[in-house]
Amino acid sequence: CVDVSQASVESSETFPLSFAQQRLWFLDQLEGQSSTYNIPLVVRLKGALDCEALQGALNDIVHRHDALRAYFENVDGTPVQRIMPRLDLVLELNDLRHSTPKEREAQAQWLMLDEAGTPFDLQTGPLIRGSLLQLEEQEYLLLLTMHHIVSDGWSMGILVREVGALYANHALGTPSSLPELPMRYVDFSRWQRQWLSGDVLDQQLNYWKQQLADSPSLLTLPSDRPRPTVQSQHGAMLSYAVPAELSIKLQALSRKTQSTLFMTLCTAFNVLLARYSGQTDICIGTPIANRNRADIEGMIGLFVNTLVLRTQVDLSLGFTSLLKQVRTHTLDAYTHQDVQFEQLVEMLQPERHASYSPLFQAMLVLQNAPMGELALPGLSMSVLDSKSTTAKFDLTLALTEGKDGLYGDFEYSTDLFEASTIERMADHLTRLLYAIVADPTCPMDELVMLGDDERRLMLSEWNDTFVDFSDEGVHAQAIHQLFETQVARTPGHVAVIHEGTALSYAELNEKANRLAHHLMTVGVRPDARVAICVERGVEMLIAILATLKAGGAYVPLDPAYPVDRLAYMLEDSEPLVLLTCLTDGNRARLDPTLQAQTMLKLDLHADVSRWAHESVGNPGLDATGLSSQHLAYVIYTSGSTGQPKGVMVEHATVVNLIHNHVRTCALTAADRVLQFASFAFDASIEEIFPPLTVGATVVLRPAELMAPDESFLQLLRDMRITVAELPTAFWQQWAQLEEPERHAGRESLRLVVVGGEKAEKRHLDQWRRTALGRECWLNTYGPTEATVYATAW
Repeated sequence: CVDVSQASVESSETFPLSFAQQRLWFLDQLEGQSSTYNIPLVVRLKGALDCEALQGALNDIVHRHDALRAYFENVDGTPVQRIMPRLDLVLELNDLRHSTPKEREAQAQWLMLDEAGTPFDLQTGPLIRGSLLQLEEQEYLLLLTMHHIVSDGWSMGILVREVGALYANHALGTPSSLPELPMRYVDFSRWQRQWLSGDVLDQQLNYWKQQLADSPSLLTLPSDRPRPTVQSQHGAMLSYAVPAELSIKLQALSRKTQSTLFMTLCTAFNVLLARYSGQTDICIGTPIANRNRADIEGMIGLFVNTLVLRTQVDLSLGFTSLLKQVRTHTLDAYTHQDVQFEQLVEMLQPERHASYSPLFQAMLVLQNAPMGELALPGLSMSVLDSKSTTAKFDLTLALTEGKDGLYGDFEYSTDLFEASTIERMADHLTRLLYAIVADPTCPMDELVMLGDDERRLMLSEWNDTFVDFSDEGVHAQAIHQLFETQVARTPGHVAVIHEGTALSYAELNEKANRLAHHLMTVGVRPDARVAICVERGVEMLIAILATLKAGGAYVPLDPAYPVDRLAYMLEDSEPLVLLTCLTDGNRARLDPTLQAQTMLKLDLHADVSRWAHESVGNPGLDATGLSSQHLAYVIYTSGSTGQPKGVMVEHATVVNLIHNHVRTCALTAADRVLQFASFAFDASIEEIFPPLTVGATVVLRPAELMAPDESFLQLLRDMRITVAELPTAFWQQWAQLEEPERHAGRESLRLVVVGGEKAEKRHLDQWRRTALGRECWLNTYGPTEATVYATAW
């Protein structure tokens, strides 16, 4: 809490912002108030606390350091800072002693997160606040939060030390033991803008212009989720530690190579990022205290600068070779550290994107001066680690040197990464560091990062994908055998529905068998092609199944295709038989082309008497001579890169797809699957065959239904669709509908499968907002040559 009434008279004088402050002011104006740049401090106090002495010490510090009394205004388009003549902090005491230990811990955690996550208003201030939690009779937590625009990491150490000194003065009634500060922060801001200009600025900028010329705009670490269009800065932290014996070996390696520990860690971090990303040109950020004048070392304020360290990583070389490059670049960067990061961005004009920070997206921090524990009169004081829920960059590794080794955190963007991914990365880094100290000359692409369990998982378990395609294996079956097995299980269950026409499994099987026997009599045999040009309807499934049962491979011809394309496909595939079933309009349009072909032609309506007397029994593989290695279908590509090409697919790979799709989609006999795609498009394979092998019902889309309108939603309701397999473009139109249309028709829906082209995350976000909680959404992708799809997520 802050007693603002004590700051009733504000200074009329305005001061310029330092370059670093100007950057944070700009971000605040751009993004609005947020807690991203809050700096929280949690101090544990044990002993007989004198609350008045503590509050007096804090107020002495606020009075001593003008930066803590600053607030910021926009004057004629230019940000300026003003200084409150007086500002008194009032620590509000939250007494948690009456809660149970478990409740007390939860309350303290919530209050710490709430304190750290509450934004500041830069325009009104104050930009420091604090409160006090009492846990036990002689145990407290002091919560202090400052905005980064008035403080930095070095400043936090100053604050803790001065609280310790001034608390002792107040508790003992002695005068302040701290010397007067030689200058104010606003004096530094003025000096910085005057000094860092002209030839000095040009010389520094020229170095960075050469060093970062053509540097990569983005470090593409493999992420668990797609990068959002706008960086939210939602984050989390994972504790990380380097064991003491490994830290000692890293120090020894640093001394041997005349490097600092930071340089050694920086080199290892670059190796990790290069191995993860596959990139050899790596840019990372690192903070530097930027207190290269004695008169500013003891001041609280924003002095820290960010340096961009660029490294060309040749993984075929040894670690020590790369360390030499990092050492040189780091020393050069220190020499030119006065150029503020904000000036670099302004000068270099890198490609800007709202989804990631400019120039670098990964940061390495090494603190070699931990604050530790302070002894005060009747009181001990220690600084606790506070866990952030924000992430300024994709990835930050912050380490501190301690007596038990290196310790710190991985801070990461939760927009991109799962905690488990960062846990693996941390383990890889530790193993990498062990490998480096064991043999610093080993080529970096040979340094071991994987543990035995992970190596076994990746090389053995994930690659244990053997499928038995022998004559005895389950995948050796033909597609229609799986269907016939299901017919025997559920002969009376509805197999297919189209606009009021429904066939049971037994009826569909019998109709397909009669036609199959006839096709065998006219010469259809394994690998012989049967072209099918039919309208959407149950005849489509009858023709497909009959072709497969006869041992042939079907070639689907969509009657809606242009005549020239159909003619080419017929000539290229050389079918033995052409099956047709067309409406008057399509017959008039296509007959001249179809009749000009020389193959046998059968009309599924007009010629049905030819096979009406055939057997309804399954032909069987012995009669056809078919095996799982024979051709199942030929589906033509779009021809977008030239002439359409017929992709020939065997039974075995489709059977493999069927088993996988049933498992992936958890298909059962209770499902009603919407068959949407043209049967000349390979997506129809996953919509037709997997459901027919588990007893589900395939609902064929009406031919005229091509938009997610009321008729589509009514179809979902009337048919009680549980699984909808849709083209991406169609689904995205549905996702963009206004409420309640977007929700309509989804009462029975449990799964939506989307494929064919890239789906945009913003549409999925819209979709999720109206999901009923039981829907799954599956995105599939794969070229026709890979048997429909190769990946599903």
